[in-house]
Amino acid sequence: MNEVDTAGAIIIPNLPWIIGGGLLIGAMGVAGWIFTTWLRVRHGYPLDGVWGQAIYPQKNEEMVERIRLLSQENAQLRAEIGSMKDRLAVVERIVTDESHQLTREIERLRGPAN
Repeated sequence: MNEVDTAGAIIIPNLPWIIGGGLLIGAMGVAGWIFTTWLRVRHGYPLDGVWGQAIYPQKNEEMVERIRLLSQENAQLRAEIGSMKDRLAVVERIVTDESHQLTREIERLRGPAN
């Protein structure tokens, strides 16, 4: 048998499987692309066009103002959490302090007994 007969004996009987496999791989690629695009739209990620321009979502003045307000609120909440952490540290120090040390400190602050 020469090489042509060997290739024909292997490829020709399996040609439907080869073509079907190629089509299946292509269809899976297209389905994956559609699924990832759907997920990006669903979760609000921007979509890019062919040349990299933003297609969706479009930014408008309302969105920019909303982002600005949310950023301000975020900064305010972070500052509030920082002050709460400081107060919690003081409360933890008081609670874990042994009672006799606290009593001695209070007596020392009252001053000498007359």
